[in-house]
Amino acid sequence: MINYRRVQKGSLRGSIRLLPLLLAAALMLGACGGKSEPAVSAATDGVEKLEISELRYQGSVGAVTFPELAEDLGYLAPLKLKFIGNTISGPQDIQAVVTGDTDFGGAFNGAIVKLIAAKAPIKSVISYYGVDDNTWTGYYVLDDSPIKTARDLIGKRIAVNTLGAHHEFVIKEYLHREGLTPEEIKQVALVVVPPVTSEQTLRANQIDVATLGGVLRDKALERGGIHPLFTDKELFGNFSAGSYVLTDKFIKDNPKAAKKFVEATAKAIEWARNTPREEVIARYESIIQKRDRKEDKDTVKFWKSTGVAGEGGLIADKEFQTWIDWLVNEGELKAGDYKSSDLFTNEFNPFNQ
Repeated sequence: MINYRRVQKGSLRGSIRLLPLLLAAALMLGACGGKSEPAVSAATDGVEKLEISELRYQGSVGAVTFPELAEDLGYLAPLKLKFIGNTISGPQDIQAVVTGDTDFGGAFNGAIVKLIAAKAPIKSVISYYGVDDNTWTGYYVLDDSPIKTARDLIGKRIAVNTLGAHHEFVIKEYLHREGLTPEEIKQVALVVVPPVTSEQTLRANQIDVATLGGVLRDKALERGGIHPLFTDKELFGNFSAGSYVLTDKFIKDNPKAAKKFVEATAKAIEWARNTPREEVIARYESIIQKRDRKEDKDTVKFWKSTGVAGEGGLIADKEFQTWIDWLVNEGELKAGDYKSSDLFTNEFNPFNQ
């Protein structure tokens, strides 16, 4: 069993302790000019010349990201995406941006606050996931589980995709609201389990609670025998939960490319929001088939909505201030050290009127 204190002070903060090395690596990469290839020497008629020609990124197995959708719709041209691998961890994804392994990455806003507090030179530029009436995450138990309340979670195991991100914040908030003491909360074990195997792990009684959202949740519910103990929507309502980040250096050196990336992603979000669901699903299936990564494209049939609160992924002040305040209350940050407006920008978003 994983001790919660060790999770919080070890895994949860381990990535932060590695930041001096990560930042040093980022500075070395910056001095070498980074890894992005230069843009073509001349722009074609009617196409703006950009500073670079491609953006390196990590994807998600069986899913289509908004930048991938933007490229397929033609919004991103002349920029192209260069896939370097998949990730299931937001904190890892944005750390890859810091080290220069990728050009953009996305994570839960609370994780972004923590990374910036560790002096990472990044800025959030557009929201890309969140919670709405159709898109949310539940924390599921088996129907015959003895777990009925938050107090029943003491000494139990909850599966999450990664530590120090969205699900850990939500779980701890739920436990706080239900009256558990800090010492009791430390006895709730968070176990990292790949999302695609969480349902199976729950049904095998290897964990007590599975974190399920989106298509994985809906497929699990089709099979029955589980129900949510609580959901993130019940706790926080509708909100954008995570953002894509760029480094300060990338923005300074590539302002046109940064603007093109945000504009294209924003347009893709609105295309998905305003296009009939069946058409969005068909497009996602087509993208997955064309990229030929040996994935199961059936999961996108359960897609329901963008989950993004702001038009075109516009970031709201409260979507960072909520987590700044939360981290202050947890003793992770000092009051007044950060204000949300310093951590994000909507300047590149065409829907920022």
